[in-house]
Amino acid sequence: MGDNYWLVCHTKPRCEKKFAALLTAEKFEHYLPLVQSVRRYAQQTKKFTKPLFPGYVFAQVPTESKARIYQQELIARAIIVEDEEKFLRQLADVKAIVASGFELSVLPLLTKGRRVKIVGGPLHGLEGFVDNPANPQGIVLSVDVLQQGLLVKVPIDYLQVLP
Repeated sequence: MGDNYWLVCHTKPRCEKKFAALLTAEKFEHYLPLVQSVRRYAQQTKKFTKPLFPGYVFAQVPTESKARIYQQELIARAIIVEDEEKFLRQLADVKAIVASGFELSVLPLLTKGRRVKIVGGPLHGLEGFVDNPANPQGIVLSVDVLQQGLLVKVPIDYLQVLP
């Protein structure tokens, strides 16, 4: 075939850099976005790089060589990118953001109707769904028996996206 396609490779825990090294050795184009992290200990401060998306490396692999990405058992699975044009645009954006040096953090994409669980504060453990993605702090808790919902404003860091 000779086709190359992009894969989203889901690595085993803490194997992102080892897997990227394997891809480099195999001369496969890939991208592992890394960001600076600082850990402060009692006696010292350590700087290191960590993956922006823990557990994921993006790789372009020739169809006939796909088996080679599994040779060191560093990945759990590889998902083929469906919309490559959109993916490459988003990847270019990620590269620009990482290169900018601005502080960044990854947030779950909160869409209307997305189920979430409150994981902090006095409402810990309650589940609801996102009412308005433009204001994701507002989640709706259902009171089915009354056919009504309660819109509760909760800090975004209290929300965990449910599968």
